[in-house]
Amino acid sequence: AAGLGALATLWVFKSELNIYSFVGIIMLIGIVKKNAIMMIDFALESQRLHNAPAADAIYEACLVRFRPIMMTTMAALMGTLPIALGLGAGSEARRPLGLAVVGGLVVSQLLTLYITPVFYIYMDRVRGLFERRKKDSHKSGTHTPEHVHEGALGY
Repeated sequence: AAGLGALATLWVFKSELNIYSFVGIIMLIGIVKKNAIMMIDFALESQRLHNAPAADAIYEACLVRFRPIMMTTMAALMGTLPIALGLGAGSEARRPLGLAVVGGLVVSQLLTLYITPVFYIYMDRVRGLFERRKKDSHKSGTHTPEHVHEGALGY
């Protein structure tokens, strides 16, 4: 989402994809990744320590981590906004960096705050399905004993 937002912003402003914009996209991906990790890490700790359901854990993570995520995003946004506006000598070379970061942050922030919790809950459900299948296969005795894997000659 971050990269697509950056590329779309560059396209809308008819700016070229150059080395500066690539640097901006790499920085952008790092910021967005950190925001998602902050949210997911808090939810995992809540699940492990308090045995909270996934939906409750990610909801609490969204509430508690919203402020730090917004502070990081706004600091990066306000820091690169002057570059994106492109005022001053040599600004036409640096402008793609600012546009990539500002556009990518706006798009990815909206998607991250909504998509990350949904993805977390779905992944927890998938993990639950695999655990149930594993339990069912052990209960029914359909798993293969270890000595069968040794080979035809037994060594």
